[in-house]
Formats: sequence, structure tokens, C-alpha cells
Amino acid sequence: MYRGAPFPATTALRRGFPARGHGQYKERAGAALAGRRPARPEREAPAAAEPPRESPLAALVLLSGGLDSTVAAALAQAAGVRIESGLFVDYGQRAAQAEERAAVAVGRALGFEVLCTALPLLGRITRTALVDRAARMPHPELEALDRDAASTADAVWVPNRNGLLVNLAAAVAEARDLSVVLVGFNAEEAATFPDNSAGFLAALDACLAFSTRGRVHVESPTIAMTKAGLHAAGRAVGAPIELSWSCYEAGPEPCGRCESCRRRERAAAGGAP
Repeated sequence: MYRGAPFPATTALRRGFPARGHGQYKERAGAALAGRRPARPEREAPAAAEPPRESPLAALVLLSGGLDSTVAAALAQAAGVRIESGLFVDYGQRAAQAEERAAVAVGRALGFEVLCTALPLLGRITRTALVDRAARMPHPELEALDRDAASTADAVWVPNRNGLLVNLAAAVAEARDLSVVLVGFNAEEAATFPDNSAGFLAALDACLAFSTRGRVHVESPTIAMTKAGLHAAGRAVGAPIELSWSCYEAGPEPCGRCESCRRRERAAAGGAP
């Protein structure tokens, strides 16, 4: 069991739900977009002779098969969240088959099913190297990872990917009466990918206040972590990191040269010098 401090989003994983009135949605959306986590009213305790028992929070994890979402799932479980299922999406990425195998293996190791689906349109409209096999995949040197991050990010950007995938996950969560979508956003990738940032997470949560009628929230246990911190925290809670797949390429073995492989290598070594 993880003995460190609770992950940053733990205090936001509350057991209450907003009332159904639109005022509650507006309050939550306004608070999120103003940069603070909105308060959520607690449910009234049912009239009973015994005090109500608090049940574990039920969640769905958006699982890419990679390091970040694998550790996010393990940290959430260590904090008492009950993960009912994972969701993996093939959007035409080069490594889709390797990622799907990894996601299913991670779910099996952590004790939940993984739903697998596809969004072929996203692959058809994307022209960058993460999807387009004819485009050149950047191979940054380890010491140049942060210096060249902006250009390598441009080369692998997929239009509105995280926004689309989180909303798809929220639809599945709402249909299954699960109150949280877990993601593996983190501070290191947020430096160049705005759709990994705390601001984006808050904006998504504000959107879901309306689009799920307050039934689903999005949380990231890894939102304030670097890759090195994330890797260490995952090891501390027994995350099945060895089953995950970080490489942008299809395999059969990780290429060791793409940005994602390089970041994983640096994380395993303890972080940037």
C-alpha cells in the first residue's frame, strides 16, 4: 500500500453529487474556469438507525496502455477508488495494437475489464507522425528533450484528441453509473501539450458538469507530477509498469528513440539531470 502523500486530486474525489438544478452546474463550471476546484454539496444522510456506510468511489480509467495512465489507475486504487472498467481507443495511431495489448494486460493485472473501441475518423484527418506512417517521427536526444519539446510536440499532435477521448469516456461512465473518469495527465507533458494541463482538466470538468448533468467528474492522480515522480510513485504502489507500452512505434519492441521512449528512459533513471 502506498504510504506517501495522497495524490493531488484525492481531495476532489468527494462522495457527493451536485443537485440537478442548472445553478449547480453553473457554479461548478464557473469555479473550474476561474482556476479553483468547486465545492460539491454532500448528500443528505438517509434516515436510519445506523449511520450510513461510505462506499468506494466508482470510476472508469481512460487507459492508453502507457506509463501515465497505468500509474494513474494504480494510484487511484491505492487511494481507495474502485475502478470498474478501463477504456482504450484506437484512433489510428501507429502503436495502436501494442497499446491495446498493454491496456488489456494492465487492466487484467489491476483487476478490471478494459473496453476497446475505435475512432477511425480521427486517424483519417490527422497528418502528423503519431498517425501518418509516411511522416517523419522525431528522434530527440535525451539531453535535448526539454529544449526541443515544442517542435516534437507539433510533429505528433492529434487534433483535439484528449478532449474527444475524455468526453467519450465520460459517456461510458455516465451510462454505467460511474462517477469519475480517471486520466494520466501530468506536469511534464503539460509544459508542451496544453491538453495535459491542470487548466485543461478543470475546463473538462466544467464541461462535464453540463454534458453529464453533474453525474461525472474527471480527475488525474498524476496532474502535478513529472515523469520521474510518476514512475517512482507507481513503483511505490506496485503499478504494473512493466506491462505498459510507451513507444510511438508499433514494435514488436520499443524503438528507444522516439520522444515517449526517451521520456520513459529518463523517468526510470530518476528524472532530468
